[in-house]
Amino acid sequence: MSDSVFGRSQVERESALLTELTELTEHHRAHSVQYDRILASLGIERGRKFDRLADLPWLPVRMFKTHDLKSIPDDEVFKVLTSSGTTGAGASRIYLDKEAAAVQPRMLGATLREVLGGKRLPMLMIDTISIIKNRRSFSARGAGVLGMANFGRAHVYALDENDQPDVEAVKGFLEKHGGEPFLIFGFTFMVWQYLYEVAKEHKLDLSNGILIHSGGWKKLIDIAVDNSEFRRRFAEDTGLTQIHNYYGMIEQIGTVFLEGPSGNSLYCPDFAEVIIRNPDTWEEQPVGEPGVIEVISTLPRSYPGHVLLTEDLGVVHGIDDGDWPGKRFSVLGRLPRAEARGCSDTFSGAVA
Repeated sequence: MSDSVFGRSQVERESALLTELTELTEHHRAHSVQYDRILASLGIERGRKFDRLADLPWLPVRMFKTHDLKSIPDDEVFKVLTSSGTTGAGASRIYLDKEAAAVQPRMLGATLREVLGGKRLPMLMIDTISIIKNRRSFSARGAGVLGMANFGRAHVYALDENDQPDVEAVKGFLEKHGGEPFLIFGFTFMVWQYLYEVAKEHKLDLSNGILIHSGGWKKLIDIAVDNSEFRRRFAEDTGLTQIHNYYGMIEQIGTVFLEGPSGNSLYCPDFAEVIIRNPDTWEEQPVGEPGVIEVISTLPRSYPGHVLLTEDLGVVHGIDDGDWPGKRFSVLGRLPRAEARGCSDTFSGAVA
């Protein structure tokens, strides 16, 4: 596919992104006093050139929970996104201008088109419509459902208003659309509980489905279902084999790291990259060595979120040796709280 966003080899990616991200770092310095102050406190002078992506200065993702960081004037703020706040941390606030708000869904669409094709498919949502009805208490889950709804049509919700499986609605959807490709979206644990278990019990055929799912695995790991088992059981019991997990966060809205067709590895679109860092030295880890995930994207222009150290652990499995070019990696889970705090404390003095 000529317009694929999974086309750059690792060498091509490093070269192209380094130029763009160096320019983006200068852009944010020029437009965000706080960001400039942070880099100055780290001894990084303006106009500095970087030899590789791993040398770019990162911000801990937690800083967006504690500081208002934006690279646009107040009168150009078009939309403020807030994450679901975790205990004691508050919510991230992400500032978008009109251009950023338009780029985000376009690049998300370009990424998902790799597995969905160019047509909007009938869509089965593994959620309840009430999640998007109450805009006042709009959650990250609701935002995810609403954002993904744009990529489908003829939406049917698999849960009723009381969060109970609506088996008849799912059967009706499959009778109407199950003979052609259709899109399924949901959060990983809900997909297991309200789609897999229901489909198995009622012997539903999901073989033409394309499942896009995301979210924590903790509840599934607790019942001994990892990613391989998830895929195996869906294939054996429902016929569903086109399954794509993804990794993304509101602090880099529009950038998602997508699971390839073979499963068990996530890939970077051409405008993004991941670096795995040693939590003791912050040096880049070699292939096969786990560490803290840093996410890099050229999309954030309205706020300095282009190079972020997450609070997740991950590992790179290989480079230019998978379904798509570039790094293939896995997310291993969250950092222990104390370690996460340690990496954000590095910066606490810089923005006081």
